[in-house]
Formats: sequence, structure tokens, C-alpha cells
Amino acid sequence: MAEWMALAAWTATFEQFDDLADEMIVGGPPPALGVPAIAKAPMIIDTDAGGDPDDSVALVVAARLVPELALVVTGDEYGGERARFVRWLLDLAGRSDVRVVAGADLGNRRGFVVGGMCPADVPPQDTDVAAAVSEVFEGLDGQVRWVGMGPLSNLAHLQQERPELVARLAVTQMGGAINYRDPSRAEHNFRADPDAVIEILPTLERWGPPTFVLSDVTFSPAIEITAESPLYRRWAAPDARPWERVLREQFDRWTAKYPALQHDALALAAALLWPGVRFVREHVVLDDIARMSLKADGAEIKMSISADYAAFMTWLDKALG
Repeated sequence: MAEWMALAAWTATFEQFDDLADEMIVGGPPPALGVPAIAKAPMIIDTDAGGDPDDSVALVVAARLVPELALVVTGDEYGGERARFVRWLLDLAGRSDVRVVAGADLGNRRGFVVGGMCPADVPPQDTDVAAAVSEVFEGLDGQVRWVGMGPLSNLAHLQQERPELVARLAVTQMGGAINYRDPSRAEHNFRADPDAVIEILPTLERWGPPTFVLSDVTFSPAIEITAESPLYRRWAAPDARPWERVLREQFDRWTAKYPALQHDALALAAALLWPGVRFVREHVVLDDIARMSLKADGAEIKMSISADYAAFMTWLDKALG
């Protein structure tokens, strides 16, 4: 697997091998090479679903591609409504087996666009994040995949309550930026709870460098879904599946004001070891408002530096097909 991933990345580096690289990245590794143990580990997703539809897209992809998806925790909660929405979406996607827990509520009441969509009979979800994560680890000797798609509040709280579990998480987080489009602010997920990321980053480094899929890479029109995209046209078709109709309605509400870039779906792809996202190891520091910069004596992370956007959109289309 490692040899194949290295070859795929190498071929993508050279223009004359572009076609070969695309075929390798979209097609995946040959079965004979097998997969590393972490690729079959239980997965926990930490999401602020209910605003930008990229969270919902990523959740449906995980529901379809990841049989090991065990738990979804919501962050930047909206009075428990994000968790109710996630429960409904997962049920529509055929994953009623996946537990949903409402996590940290930061008091933010902006950017929630799915109000009124979730049926009234979907009950409030549990709120004990630490207990739910502990259940995922029961009887398990190895690691658990943690895929962060929102603020790092839940991860920081888990460190306070059950640090021995955090030590066994393989963390992939969407967030952070070296060259954010607004230099006066931190990237969105960091900005939503700067204290949490400032607190947890040095801890994560102790257990092996965490993986960060930076906004520098995800903020690209090449991974935007628009009303002209084949995916959206499927969601809007008369025979659309129930979860597709939910994605379309959320998309329409969100894109009345904002673009629908697939930040979190790209982070999920990276967590699934899809090789079209390329990383380097760097040392970073955070200032007091969680803006990220490079510094030799900072915390070590695996940091995204590029992605094959066209191959990713092909992968995404196939995953939602």
C-alpha cells in the first residue's frame, strides 16, 4: 500500500505521467497490496453539520463507504438541532446503526440553514461525548480514526475527561491555514473555538503528528458543487433518493449566500487514505487567536500542500453514485 501510494504521488509530479497518475488515484491500489490496519479501524466523525452542505456530503459518503463508521459527534451545536439533523440524514442513508451524540454548544446561532427540515419525531440525541467515545474503544486494542469537520471543542473536552482515549486517536482535521484569505483572522474551524485548538495541538503531537487538511488546499473553486454540477442535477431529479433531496434542499438554502466548496469531503478522502491529497511534515505555531504559521520549534503536523481536484471530484461522484 505504501509503495503504491508513493508511486501514485510520484507519477502526479511529472506532466508526462499525468494520465497514469489520474488512473491510479481514481482507481485505488491493487487488491494484492492489501490495506494498512488503520484503514479498517472504527471511525468517529466530529462535524458541525447543518450549515455548509459539505459536512452533509461527507457524512453521506462515509455512510456509504465506511462500514466502520461507529459514531458521529456534533460540534458548534445549535441547541441539539445539528445532532437531530445528522440522525435523520444517517437514517435516510441507511446507517441507523451509527450512534449520534450532541457535543459542544459554543452559543453560535449563525450559519445554521437546515431549520425546519428535520421531522419533529426525530428525538434529541444523547450528550455524553466521552461515554460514547469510550464505547467505541470497548474491546479494541488499536487506534480509532477521528475525522474532524468542525471546531476542535469536542476533542479538547475529551482530552480533559479521557486523555487515555485521545492518545489512541488517529486524527485527521479539516482546518487551519498558513495563508488564509483574510490574514486578520484564523481559519473558520479554528476561529470558532480558538482556545480548543491552541490547547489540543501540542497534545496531539505527542501521539504522532496529526493530519491537517488546510483551507489553503480546500478553498478552491475546482471542488465547488454548483447548480450545474452533475451531482446537483442528480439531487434535483424527480427520482432522487431521500438523502439526495435533503442535500439539494440544504444546498439551495446555503448557496443563496455562499459557495458550496467540498472542504470536509476532501478531508474525509484524506482520512480514507485516498492518495490525491499530498502532505508534508511541518512544524507550526498558533497565535492567541489561532492563526497558524510555520516555525521550526512548533508542533509537528502532517499538512496538506496540494490536491488533485479533478480526480477528487471523480472520486466524490463515484462515492455518491
